Amino acid sequence: MFRRREINALVRSAQDAGSLRRVLKPLDLVMLGIGGIIGTGIFVLSGVAAGLHAGNALPLSFIIAGVVCLFAALCYAEFSTMIPVAGSAYTYCYTALGEIWAWIIGWDLILEYGLAVSAVAIGWSGYCAALLRSAGILLPAPFTHPFGVEGGIVNLPAVLIVLALTLLLVQGTKRSAGTNAVIVSIKLAVILLFIVLSIGFVDPGNWVPFMPPAGWFGVFSGAAIVFFAFIGFDAVVTAAEEIENPQKNLPIGLIGSLVVCIVLYIVIGVILTGVVPFARLAGPDAINAPIAFALNSVGITWGAAVLSVGAICGMTSVMLVMLFGQSRIFFAMARDGLLPSFFSELNPVTHTPSKVILFIGAVTGCIAGFFPLETVAELVNMGTLVAFAIVAFGVLLLRARQPELSRPFRCPYVPVLPLVCIGACAFLILHLGSLAHLMFLIWLCIGLAVYFLYGIRNSVNRKTSECRPNGSVRFTSGAAVTAGGPERVVRPVTGADPGK
Repeated sequence: MFRRREINALVRSAQDAGSLRRVLKPLDLVMLGIGGIIGTGIFVLSGVAAGLHAGNALPLSFIIAGVVCLFAALCYAEFSTMIPVAGSAYTYCYTALGEIWAWIIGWDLILEYGLAVSAVAIGWSGYCAALLRSAGILLPAPFTHPFGVEGGIVNLPAVLIVLALTLLLVQGTKRSAGTNAVIVSIKLAVILLFIVLSIGFVDPGNWVPFMPPAGWFGVFSGAAIVFFAFIGFDAVVTAAEEIENPQKNLPIGLIGSLVVCIVLYIVIGVILTGVVPFARLAGPDAINAPIAFALNSVGITWGAAVLSVGAICGMTSVMLVMLFGQSRIFFAMARDGLLPSFFSELNPVTHTPSKVILFIGAVTGCIAGFFPLETVAELVNMGTLVAFAIVAFGVLLLRARQPELSRPFRCPYVPVLPLVCIGACAFLILHLGSLAHLMFLIWLCIGLAVYFLYGIRNSVNRKTSECRPNGSVRFTSGAAVTAGGPERVVRPVTGADPGK
């Protein structure tokens, strides 16, 4: 279970097993990254972070979370250009750390993407219901809340939006990317509209005092919360197998989308706390829609309505990107034999893993429809921070083990930058709630049970006994010994020429 996969063999096996079609260009990637980043984190969690944690220092929380993600993005870029196949951090861990660690990170990413989709769908439903209510259309309460909450039976809008996006993804990657680009353009226009409308109402007096009552602890706690606002960028690398010239275009998509969003978030954080005193952002009217609340508070009600439309678009694109990313994680794990091969079958017409997309859409739709997910943001952040730290550690390990490997993009300042990334991720994990820690451990235990009952027995890597990464194999009487790895038996084919 500690076998690692040799990088060239991994790329070859991906091609032999059926590669996804390379159709995504640099602009598609930047839009995909922005689509995954700008959503619930800024439209909802900015108010939670400012009102309950960071206060007027909300921009500092955005900067801290953004810089940690930027460090992680540089580590991701080095791996993704070396290994341009589907799977993201799961695939990278398979080559650097071994199968068991790859499984752990893959299981972690399934949690991250799945709960993120469900949580955003619930938020989307709330915004949609509020927008329809302002137009005089009331949705029945039993169909806008999960079972047992305020007389609810099922959160139907949340289920329907997940299913609609699932069907869109089945149609093909290029069509999905085009739809995402349109949605992202709308929400960027709405965010710029908020900046233009509200900048004239900024009162510098609202920024005094700048630091929150809890001081830097409040700033770091805020960063741990708004970290959710940045995590979508790693969905870009899940598309590595569908990118034209990935060695050049992947770093552009990763770093470009992240830098655009960091700048936007800092500007929004400054304006939001300048228009509305941060204490009011924790109120019941503002906690779920702080940016719209800010425009309503200065009398621009039409702008708040337009912003709600933008928030709905933002959440839609986040769900689309997260569903896309999770389907590619499932696809990669199934292709490696750790999940049933059913999930790695490609549609011959659209060249997409349509079966796994439909399965994921059904599961996440049910979660969104029937379960209230109050602690999802922290739990998703927990999984993402763990993934980022492991990827950074993998960069250090591969640099030490295989310095001769071709690296089209090299993470700068190694080992300092990956070490800082690991330390920063660990620091933010400590600032998350204890419930998130406990739930993550429970999910991890479930995953290990699945691995030992199914994955370890069906692993393609185990069955084919691929060589270790350095590729040197010494044959001795019926056994192969790879430098740097344990002995493995090579069973001769019946009737084979003994001389060969």
